[in-house]
Amino acid sequence: MALLHVFVLAIVQGLTEFLPISSSGHLVLVWGGVDYLGLKVPQETAHSRLLLDIAVHVGTLLAVCLYYYRDLIAMLGGFFALATGRITPGARLALLVVIASIPLALVGYFFLEEIAGSLHNIEVVAWATIIFALVLFVTDRVGMTLRRIEHMTVWAALLIGCCQVLALIPGASRSGITMSAARLLGYERTEAARFSLLMAIPAIAGPGLLLAHDVTQTPDVQFGYEVVLAAGMSFAVAFLTIALMIRWLQYAGFAPFVVYRLLLGAALLYWIA
Repeated sequence: MALLHVFVLAIVQGLTEFLPISSSGHLVLVWGGVDYLGLKVPQETAHSRLLLDIAVHVGTLLAVCLYYYRDLIAMLGGFFALATGRITPGARLALLVVIASIPLALVGYFFLEEIAGSLHNIEVVAWATIIFALVLFVTDRVGMTLRRIEHMTVWAALLIGCCQVLALIPGASRSGITMSAARLLGYERTEAARFSLLMAIPAIAGPGLLLAHDVTQTPDVQFGYEVVLAAGMSFAVAFLTIALMIRWLQYAGFAPFVVYRLLLGAALLYWIA
């Protein structure tokens, strides 16, 4: 695998995983560009591409765990508190994240291969980028800013989790659709982003465990180094991106991301035509 591919994937994933602009859609475009330009190297296989995709996702997982480490510690402590019959704020937050993660886990387990095989093309990315950009714009405009995560109910978490299933469509954006759902339910922008990012932890952790197993089994030491490099780079870029996005959402809305998505979607449709 060429190091250039590793750098590009890590930077693109780190920038796009938590911004509401769709990391999966951008990764489809990156690999599409590699194929279109004939940049594929001889040892590159579909399996190695999948492992690199998972590696950069793991890097972003570590970034969100570090950024919200206080929430994560409270959630882990909350599980132990449940064993003693106490429901702490951390335990409640952990339960909400688990409940919100169930729909995606079920759909992904039973239908991921069918979805991946039928939707991973540039035209789907283009239309999803545009449609869900409009969804993000409308929900951000009509959604009230009244609630924090502490006010979230089980049904609200489940509804946001059901919306997360739409993220299996490349270009929809997992963070974008979950933030849209939270905004529609009246949660503050930073709180919508916070819950969306916490939901990313179980969503990414599963494939990450598979990656760890596959990397330890591969005899290609050089590829193992590339996987670690990809994860490390995406971690650094993602952590900085999260910090800047949360800072931005304290004072402004999602308009820049909406404009970017509309321009990108239009450009892709023009290119396809």
